Amino acid sequence: MEYNRLGRSGLKVSRIGLGAMNFGFVTDEAGSFEILNHAVELGINFVDTADVYGGPQTPDMEKGFGTSEEIIGKWLAQDPSRRDRIVLTSKVYQPMDTGPNDRGLSAYHIRRACDASLRRLQTDHIDVYQMHHVDRTTPWEEVWQAFEQLVREGKISYVGSSNFAGWDIATAQCIANSRHFLGLVSEQSLYNLTERTIELELIPALRNYGIGLIPWSSLGRGLLGGVLDNASSGRRSRPEMQARIERIRPQLEAYEALCRQIGERPSDVATAWLLANPVVSTIIAGPRTVEQFDQSARALDVSLSAETMAELDKIFPGPGGEAPAAYAW
Repeated sequence: MEYNRLGRSGLKVSRIGLGAMNFGFVTDEAGSFEILNHAVELGINFVDTADVYGGPQTPDMEKGFGTSEEIIGKWLAQDPSRRDRIVLTSKVYQPMDTGPNDRGLSAYHIRRACDASLRRLQTDHIDVYQMHHVDRTTPWEEVWQAFEQLVREGKISYVGSSNFAGWDIATAQCIANSRHFLGLVSEQSLYNLTERTIELELIPALRNYGIGLIPWSSLGRGLLGGVLDNASSGRRSRPEMQARIERIRPQLEAYEALCRQIGERPSDVATAWLLANPVVSTIIAGPRTVEQFDQSARALDVSLSAETMAELDKIFPGPGGEAPAAYAW
């Protein structure tokens, strides 16, 4: 396994990380344990979850919430030495109950949500605690004060963000700097060959501040995994998936033809393309089975030539570069 620093921090994370969103939802406890064990065997040390993961978000808040964290906590409890072998992350922001203060990034909710996650995870600290979304109704002075307190108490080590805009990153980091606080070390964002909008402003902001990018949905919600093969079976046969395929069918046909030409699987090419970006620290793989996890890890052995990278840019051109040059001149 290869490891990268998480942004400008000294923390080393595996280039492929384990996303636990399916734990307790698509994958049962036994299957989740199997995936976790296999991840450690492969040398994968980055385990990503969230307080809200584990099932559908229902209006009555009666099921799903916290299940992923609970499963990871039970796995850790089986062998306490496992805790020191992983970089454990979780997230805060999403509604965890129906009360007015059971969501967002108020100091009130951050403190209570962190304590609840620690109980479910059966650990005394979270290595990277991430804001699941930006909360523009709460002042950054309040947000950073809450995280600083958690760091002082030893409950978290680093702070990350997820689904932030470029200007949110700049605002958050400038205020953290003014408080002499490390601030953000990572940003988890939607990024793949079919979704390249963040190249305009978010990626330049991350590079400027030394914040590591953690892409999620590396396969474009399945579109980049060789979807044209067996498109009529399984999840690929669903009407919504068929509609997404048809919207970009010419691109997908060109993409899969290129993959055949270079002798690599489409899923590996999509992942290798992300790993070639120096801003990317690790990539979230959210397997439902051990076999899917092995497939994700194989991308580490794929090296894309400059010619292949150029062809991928032609097929999926993205926004045209960074702002403002992409549209102003």
